[in-house]
Amino acid sequence: MSDPLLSILEQYWGYTAFRPLQREAMDAVLARRDSLVVMPTGGGKSLCFQAPALVGDGLAIVVSPLIALMKDQVDTLVGNGVPAACLHSGLSDEARADVLAGIAGGRYRLLYAAPERLVGEGRHALFSRIGRQPVQFIAIDEAHCISQWGHDFRPEYRQLADLRQRWPGVSLHAFTATATARVRRDIVEQLALREPVELIGSFDRPNLVYRVLPRSNLRRQLQDVLARHAHEAGIVYCQSRREVDDLSAWLREQGVRALPYHAGMGDEERHRNQDAFLNEDVDVVVATVAFGMGIDRSDVRFVVHAGAPQSLEHYQQEAGRAGRDGLEAECVLIYSGGDFARWRTMFEQAGGEVEARRALLRDMERYASTVGCRHRFLVSYFGERWEKDGCGACDYCLGELEPVPDAVTVARKILSAVARVGQRFGAAHVINVLRGRPTEAVVQRGHADLSVFGLLGEHSVEQVRGYIDQLLAGGWLRQSEGDYPVLQLTQAGIALMKDPATAPDLALARQRRPQKGRGAGGAREAASWEGVDRDLFESLRVLRLHIARARAVPPYVVFHDTTLRELARVRPSTLEELRHVYGVGQRKADDYGEAILEVIREHCQPTG
Repeated sequence: MSDPLLSILEQYWGYTAFRPLQREAMDAVLARRDSLVVMPTGGGKSLCFQAPALVGDGLAIVVSPLIALMKDQVDTLVGNGVPAACLHSGLSDEARADVLAGIAGGRYRLLYAAPERLVGEGRHALFSRIGRQPVQFIAIDEAHCISQWGHDFRPEYRQLADLRQRWPGVSLHAFTATATARVRRDIVEQLALREPVELIGSFDRPNLVYRVLPRSNLRRQLQDVLARHAHEAGIVYCQSRREVDDLSAWLREQGVRALPYHAGMGDEERHRNQDAFLNEDVDVVVATVAFGMGIDRSDVRFVVHAGAPQSLEHYQQEAGRAGRDGLEAECVLIYSGGDFARWRTMFEQAGGEVEARRALLRDMERYASTVGCRHRFLVSYFGERWEKDGCGACDYCLGELEPVPDAVTVARKILSAVARVGQRFGAAHVINVLRGRPTEAVVQRGHADLSVFGLLGEHSVEQVRGYIDQLLAGGWLRQSEGDYPVLQLTQAGIALMKDPATAPDLALARQRRPQKGRGAGGAREAASWEGVDRDLFESLRVLRLHIARARAVPPYVVFHDTTLRELARVRPSTLEELRHVYGVGQRKADDYGEAILEVIREHCQPTG
């Protein structure tokens, strides 16, 4: 193969083609041009700096913010036959000394380092060991951490611009999966990138199915999701530590292999639970957002948010931990209007850029309440044009959302009910009035005698709650602050109640039917399993787990599910055939080839 980059891709990673923008990003590295690359999770971002490091001479330095992330990438590289190492605070003195000696001896092509190792107190020891070793380039992964407008700002990243003074002739390359235009400008400015090549990939993740549910019975709603993903990996995000503990305990009672993860746990227990998830000892982690960027498990088949995040940037980053292997996965947002009221209270208490954070939250509200394609909404938010008619991979495009006939009339009934009860009651009471339920509280207050009593009697609790949440997000209603928020009319709501012509485009939606099928849904899932021997796939998963245990690495470091499915589809019978299967490569064919072929032979041999 005449193309050195393609030769390296096939030899070390088992890939025979570039993904979108990978070639351009690698060319920028090889040309020693500064660059900013925004590529979606699962788009092959890491390869953009890993493969070029094997073309040139010298050491490539990769800045990464989390130990778990570094360790996984280095384990994967070493397993592929790439000389790589990482330097971070979690290493023993002996291991650190070995890495520093290896740097001085020119043993590595890729060195992963935490930012504080390059700009903090430990930098002098590192710089002295690099010594006269030529530095090819510096790649800064998760570069959004440098921006105060990013969703995961880290002050130590701000100092990385000093690397230019240390290596003035070395190119800098910033990589991230999530960055609005404002964050991208901040990255370029803070790193002092010189006329950088800017490569902005699509923000769309077509393998993800997005669903949004108004929160009603959370545990029942979780059971519905889990039923579609039995024995598959998933993450459930909660907004409080207490809810994390309660839900994880309940899931274990239901027979689900689940563990909690939040900042209130001790470091040892938290790391133990994270490792259990990465090593496939458990299927589900219930977590606060403290369970973050270090999670590189590629076969996460679902992510559930049991409450709305504070921004779409946060949501895309957290939901994006599903389907990193490019296979189908499901992202479910279960929300209520109270989520947004709580965030606003927290913003006020924290001070700072309150109005900016409120604006981001409003965008999150609009996403939750939208009656339209979710993929279109998300990519448009990040500044990308959407050219398709539909995505075939969200609740709206799959026909699971039904537009409410005469939505303006339904909305005015709800607004009237809020007004008739004096704007002094919460959503649950208003729903009982509208549905004509003569509860003790409704009867005692005389609300069973109101003209609005029973106006939405044919609608379910979940449906009316969903309408109220959509009216809150649209700005026709608001909730008061405090522990017992009450519904109140806004000026727009008062105007609509008086005159339906003030909101001619108002739309409401309701869930039409429960989702069917074993997995995420949509045509993409069926296509990804076409021709795959599922029993063989499961046998190969067992082998992968055995290899991972022997090597003391997470199973996805050995092979992604995409490779196992391809093996179970083509069923190679020789080492040469095996080497050309997507994601295998020369080193893994040499290391695991005979074991893989034996599993395939045993599965395919006739019985009886």
